[in-house]
Amino acid sequence: MTRESQKKDKRRYAFLVGVCVAVFVLFAFALFSVQIIHGEEYSAARDALSVSNVTVEGARGQILDTNGNPLVTNRQGNSIIFDGSYFPSATKQSERNEIIISLVKLLEKNKLKWINALPIKFDSTMKPVFIDGMENDISYLKSKDYLYLNDYASAQNCFDALVKRYEVEEYSKADQLKIIAVCYNMKKLLFTTDNPYVFAEDVPEEIIAYIKENSDFYRGVDVQIVTYREYVEGSLAPHILGYVDSITAEQYEYHKNDLEERLSETGLTPDRISEIKSVYGYGLNDKIGQFGIESAMEEYLRGKDGVRTTIEDANGNKKTEYSKNPTQGDTVILTIDTTLQRIAQEALAERISKLPYNENLPAAGAVVAVDVNNGAVLACATYPSFDLSTYKKDYSKLASDEASPLWNRALQNTYAPGSTFKPAIACAGLEEGVITRTSKFTCNGIFNKFSDQTFKCLGVHGNIDVREALNQSCNIFFFETGLALGINKMNTYCKLFGFGEKTGVELGEASGVLASIEYKSSLGQTWYPGDTVQAAIGQSDNLFTPVQLASYCATIANGGTRYQAHFVKSVKSYDFTKTVIDNNANPTVLNETGIKKETFDTVKEGMRRVGARNYALKTCPVNVAAKTGTAEISKLVDGKKVSGTNGLLISFAPYENPQIAIAIVVENAETGSSTAQIAADIYTAYFSSVGEADMVESYNTPLR
Repeated sequence: MTRESQKKDKRRYAFLVGVCVAVFVLFAFALFSVQIIHGEEYSAARDALSVSNVTVEGARGQILDTNGNPLVTNRQGNSIIFDGSYFPSATKQSERNEIIISLVKLLEKNKLKWINALPIKFDSTMKPVFIDGMENDISYLKSKDYLYLNDYASAQNCFDALVKRYEVEEYSKADQLKIIAVCYNMKKLLFTTDNPYVFAEDVPEEIIAYIKENSDFYRGVDVQIVTYREYVEGSLAPHILGYVDSITAEQYEYHKNDLEERLSETGLTPDRISEIKSVYGYGLNDKIGQFGIESAMEEYLRGKDGVRTTIEDANGNKKTEYSKNPTQGDTVILTIDTTLQRIAQEALAERISKLPYNENLPAAGAVVAVDVNNGAVLACATYPSFDLSTYKKDYSKLASDEASPLWNRALQNTYAPGSTFKPAIACAGLEEGVITRTSKFTCNGIFNKFSDQTFKCLGVHGNIDVREALNQSCNIFFFETGLALGINKMNTYCKLFGFGEKTGVELGEASGVLASIEYKSSLGQTWYPGDTVQAAIGQSDNLFTPVQLASYCATIANGGTRYQAHFVKSVKSYDFTKTVIDNNANPTVLNETGIKKETFDTVKEGMRRVGARNYALKTCPVNVAAKTGTAEISKLVDGKKVSGTNGLLISFAPYENPQIAIAIVVENAETGSSTAQIAADIYTAYFSSVGEADMVESYNTPLR
């Protein structure tokens, strides 16, 4: 071996020794880190045989009125839940059954309800039958995800399979069905260690105490303190406030897919997406707003969920603690004024109660009051109505009532506006120059400019100008104006007032119909000149919602700015440290009409004459401008045509400095004038005990 070779061997040996030393040092450091630096962590991980996380619901935010008065709050209550970390597993079905039937009997003995969503019941002969209206549940029960039965399987087939599956042969048929119902829902709602099952809600303390005292038997049966919605006054604005209930399968899938779709576009890491879904996603046991503000403002009202973690060590010991605290949802402050809302509801109900009884045309109506300077809805009442406090219990009765108390007439019913439409036509005529402030038409009661049609006025008004035509509601004057304008030019201006368009309120609303050649054509019909003159007085195909009429009147009152109507004044964090939304400070302008001040002044003067001669409106503490309307209605009842009239009114006050506009529709009323007392009651409340100047400055200011 040469000297050079020996040198190479020594270098290789030295390198090998160096590598071994480095590996040893790294190994020693790792051992030191595991045993000394992170010893406690690894020891805990070694001892923890299982870790389960349970989502804890965050309380919903409150709903307040414009002055900070609570409308919907929360109260604490007890839910009985099955905790998967402690409840007998599916391999111990007999133990499950003992606990379930004992709980069922405990609650039934105390006349309390437990959650039963099984689509099977017994008929009078104790034969299993499917429950009507639960087709989705029946399909799921038969599906390959559950019993794997044919589509034509009977209720008896399903029941027999369930008896066998849940090992309840030893129980009576009645008890079998009860145990099966609970097990079915546990399966459907994916009961696991990470997803507790809610057995019963709002359970009294004495029942909770009994369960805790017998916790050795009721293994895994736990109590969860949850929040329940509390309606301060259940009959106040129920159509607006809305209701919260258990999420439906369709809602669950929608929100799940919607969230996943939005998250997929963010580029976030899978861990971050999972974290977001755990906070913002919905579980099968969750509650969700079903209609009204509760639904429309769901994303703000819903609290952020917390996480409760249970760790089991090698000795079977379990420890539960919050790894993330739940957070309450935002506070939604409405534009609704509790006092005005209550008065609007009472005045509407009282007026309707005095109508002649007509079983074929049920008494009904709506009233909407808005702030003319920002579109805020101050009151919105529908009659007949219901009570949110008993909504769930009364639902079947309410849903089958022919008077449709659940229907929001203020936002979803459309009505022919009658003569309340005339101020819009007056604006169009004045702007286009087909009439002037002083020009007159002669009314002799008959309009016969068409050889095949004759139209009438309700009076004989002689020579009359636009202001007096509004005051006397002269059809002839507006027949002439409408004919001179033509339907297309009329509608150019009517669209500026929002007719045939949604007002933008947060809740579901109808668009209405603005009579037009295009609309007539869509029905396969032809537009005739007679349709134009009929449209000019609010007939023909014109159909609008009360909230549209209120917005239209407000646009006239404020001089031509059409604001988006809204129920939400602002949204604040639950601790009021942050303002999320502020609609009143930043109202949305839908459009400016561009109509001249002189035109509005003329039209408003005509409306003031109406208010000045109406008996009810004359009693108000401020000067009121108004326009009444009457529209004929008819429907078929048992093959016979039944006719009546709707009474309508739009108004604003004070005339000199408008602040509030009101629209009223009372179905089957004699005239629009007969509805004026409703407006008078609202105005009296709005302006009571405060001078007009002070009211303008101070009203509606809290919680800005």
